[in-house]
Amino acid sequence: MDMAYVIITVLTIVANAGIAAADFARAEFVLANSAEVGVPRSWLPWLGALKGAGAVGLLIGLLGVRSLGIAAATGLVLFFIGAVVAHVRMRVYSTMVGPAGYLGLAVASLVLALLR
Repeated sequence: MDMAYVIITVLTIVANAGIAAADFARAEFVLANSAEVGVPRSWLPWLGALKGAGAVGLLIGLLGVRSLGIAAATGLVLFFIGAVVAHVRMRVYSTMVGPAGYLGLAVASLVLALLR
């Protein structure tokens, strides 16, 4: 189970660090998706910071501070529940696979961290 925890958590860290970088860079797909779900462009740095903080917290959790890893995973779960809700609210189902995938990774990281 420790190997599954490490693999899933590293995938979650990489995915969230990548999407945080895309938020900070204002990548075209991020701008298009956020506009489609009604997220103002001015929120992107804050949303990127939250994703980046989640990735850093997961990394610190992997390095031994279990409670911080659990807190970071919990934060990411809540964040991506909000993202999925935003997609559903605006009936934008075509791009919901992204937030749903990130949510799945965050949930898996949280469950595996709790089971350690």
